[in-house]
Amino acid sequence: MFPTRLIEGYTSFLHGRLETERARYLDLAENGQHPGIMLISCGDSRVAPETIFDAGPGEMFVVRNIAGIVPPCEPRSQNAFHGTSACIEFGVNALEVSDIVIMGHASCGGVAAYVNQAAPLTRPDFIGKWMSQIAPVAKKIGPQTGDRAEWIRRMEWGVVEYSMDNLLTFPAVRERVEAGTLRLHGAYFGVATGVLFIRDPHTGRFEPYQE
Repeated sequence: MFPTRLIEGYTSFLHGRLETERARYLDLAENGQHPGIMLISCGDSRVAPETIFDAGPGEMFVVRNIAGIVPPCEPRSQNAFHGTSACIEFGVNALEVSDIVIMGHASCGGVAAYVNQAAPLTRPDFIGKWMSQIAPVAKKIGPQTGDRAEWIRRMEWGVVEYSMDNLLTFPAVRERVEAGTLRLHGAYFGVATGVLFIRDPHTGRFEPYQE
């Protein structure tokens, strides 16, 4: 049986948002999507980009995976599947987005699994293999020497920066950034506080947004 919660949610959408935004959905169906922003974030259910940024349909091209990681461009790895890379290719080359945002978040389970050396959930250990790519981040941050919560937050921020650096390994991304037609941004969401931190491109610091 289809989940009751989804049926209830769809019913609310059907008689609410769909009715009030019918023209928008018709336009999107007839003319396609043209979002200006691509947002890459974690699949964590507490961190829903469309909710955080109050975005409507067609406004953002959202990509989600464990910890919101962008792996480096590796076109020669023909035997692997590149889900996130395919989304970047589509967002940049087909949709021609003007901004890409990498958004990390507090209490990230993927980062916690890495720093705690969590036991594999399955024999293939997909999570462990995926998170192993942030080893350079852990090396850069160094071992815990003080407050553990602050150390983990620096790891989470480091993953955002790692992903931003990896975006530039994609030729199309680098070309557009250098041409000034594409901007890259780093952000971090506090689940408990609701505070959004935005990375300052000049200092590299994550500063809380203030109205």
